Parts: sequence; structure tokens; C-alpha cells
Amino acid sequence: MKQLRLILLCTLLSAVLLPAAIWSQTEGKTTPAKPEVRLVDSLGVVDTMFAEIGKVNENTWSVAFSYFCDEEVVGFSVPFTYKSKLNRLVADSAKFSDKVSGWDYKSFRVDTAIQTVTIGLIANITSAPKALLPGRQPLFTVYVSSLEGKPIEQLGIDTTTTHPGNILMAVADMIQGTPPDTVRLSPLATKIYPVWMVTEPKK
Repeated sequence: MKQLRLILLCTLLSAVLLPAAIWSQTEGKTTPAKPEVRLVDSLGVVDTMFAEIGKVNENTWSVAFSYFCDEEVVGFSVPFTYKSKLNRLVADSAKFSDKVSGWDYKSFRVDTAIQTVTIGLIANITSAPKALLPGRQPLFTVYVSSLEGKPIEQLGIDTTTTHPGNILMAVADMIQGTPPDTVRLSPLATKIYPVWMVTEPKK
């Protein structure tokens, strides 16, 4: 069991921890690009990553991320870009929900120059197994503020690719179900490329 979980973690580490290590040597060289569209989910219906934009005040907006899945999920890579016309912005903080706040690894990396964020989550590295259960669950909220104190009239976000190749992805637990009705997945089958859905605030 432990060996299988280590294989799963290595799959996600390549998408989350390695970019964070390389970032310190390549800051300022990231070029955002529209990720390849590849909706893949071998475990049932295609999962969905929801991003709900909200207004906190004139100079600060929020983006609340939640995830719908029909399997147990133990990892995420969530890169996205944010903009508001010519207004210079910064994603200055993130608040993780109770569903993932106890996970072993949580990464929040911001590139203010090109206005991108990369968030990585791994449920269990050394501790007892924990996973996001099926259904729609809240993940985290990112707060975006105006760098120059100008009112943010409208916030736009989209999924992107961040250096050196982070794309929107989830990782399913390699062991699905409860004993004695468990299913063991191959490492390839654990990778999920979900639907991306953005909800803008009502005017």
C-alpha cells in the first residue's frame, strides 16, 4: 500500500514540487500559454473545477475554487492567470478550505509580472491517508488586489500553463472504494484533466 502511494505522489510531485524548486532559479522567465485541451477521466464522468469570481470591495476581488468529482482525489495542480484591463493586480493571499487545510502539502506561487498563480496540493506524504471525497467540495479562495489602489471594475481569469509545464490537473487516489470492495488503479489512470468553469458575479 505504501509503495503504491509513493508512486502516486511521484506523479504529482513532478507537476508541483519540481516547478517550485526550479522557480527560484528562473523567476521572471515564465511565459503563460493556453493549455492543451484534454478532458480525461477514466473513472466515470469528467470532473469539473469551478472558479467563482466575487467582489470584496472596490480594490479587492476574490476567486473561490471548488471541485466536483465522482472519485476520491488526493492532489491538484491549479495554474491560472488573472487580469483587469490595464489595472496592475496582485494575487496577495489564499485561504484553504477545511476540506484541504489539513493536507500535507499546499503551495501558493504567484508571478506578479505576468499575473499568474500556481497552486499545488498533495493530501498525504507521510501522514495517514486523507482524500477529497466524491461530490462538490470547496478547495480554496484566492484574493486579488489592485497594486496601484485603482478600483477593479472587472476581474477576468482563465486556466493557463505555468513554468515549466504545470497544467490544470487532479490526481485520484490509487486505491478507490472501501474494503472489501476496493479498486486499485494504475498510475496513468489516476491522472484527471477536468472541465474548467468560471462564474462571474451578477451585475
